[in-house]
Amino acid sequence: MLCLGIESTAHTFGVGFVSERKGKSEILGGHKEMYVPPKGSGIHPREAADHHAELCADVLQRALENANVRLDDVNVVAYSQGPGLPPCLRVGATFARMLAARLKKPLVGANHCIAHIEIGKLTTGAEDAVVVYVSGGNTQVIAYAEGRYRIFGETEDVAIGNALDTFARAAGLQEPGGPKIEALAKGGAYIELPYVVKGMDLSFAGLITEAEKRLKRGARLEDLCFSLQETCFAMLTEVTERALAHTGKNEVLLTGGVASNRRLIEMLQTMCGERGATLRVVERAYSGDNGVMIAYAGLLAYKARQILKPKNSKIIQMWRTDEVECGWLSEKAKSEHD
Repeated sequence: MLCLGIESTAHTFGVGFVSERKGKSEILGGHKEMYVPPKGSGIHPREAADHHAELCADVLQRALENANVRLDDVNVVAYSQGPGLPPCLRVGATFARMLAARLKKPLVGANHCIAHIEIGKLTTGAEDAVVVYVSGGNTQVIAYAEGRYRIFGETEDVAIGNALDTFARAAGLQEPGGPKIEALAKGGAYIELPYVVKGMDLSFAGLITEAEKRLKRGARLEDLCFSLQETCFAMLTEVTERALAHTGKNEVLLTGGVASNRRLIEMLQTMCGERGATLRVVERAYSGDNGVMIAYAGLLAYKARQILKPKNSKIIQMWRTDEVECGWLSEKAKSEHD
């Protein structure tokens, strides 16, 4: 069984391949290209979509070469159905429909957030973890219960990746801003910034606004980068620890584009160590958006018989993590119980 996955939710257009034989999944490889907006501006959805449309055929060809497979070998076509930027999502959906029709193969829509979780589980061996999902467009603390992934805490405004990129643009740093902030933070000292945790939810907008004000008033960039990381990551760690206590689980999975940040890993590792839990971190190659994660999520959905007819394959811009019926997990839990 070979699944082709297409990722196109925001700045990245990617194609990846995952195979399964005798119940064992194997990542074969893929390729991706990223739209980089002009310096000082965020992602323009239409420009990103034009980038994806222009490169989709080339990305597919390079992914086939990297994975060492033929297009005719594909058994299932999967695409990121949502959530995401509508113009970008439509490019991937249209490309997927075309390939599925040409190959006469089943079409599956994958939830982008679930794909980040499942690729993290596949590459780390996590089984029943509290998930810390942190990316440019999403910040959620999640755990599985009764057939679905449940959100225990999330951002009330901007996602952490977007928040860091917003500050990076204000500071004149090249996007993506997260890695630049992480590098500068190594030479910084702490400046107190707003720490906003509301129950189990978080807020980053006011924190970024205050950091930008401090920057204009002459605060050292290194100090602000250090303080941003310490404050944002402490907020995340607090909510994650409470989710661990509430669920009684003994492992944490860190996934999404911000999962590669070493300071965030250190803080969660310390917390997990104090609670006797294990921290698992998605491999860097699959932390950012990519086609492989969509291929794997699509393979799981296909096995759970979640196949789409073309008329039901519209994008779902605001498709929340806790709205997805995870049939593959329900069946696994049922078989283990039996």
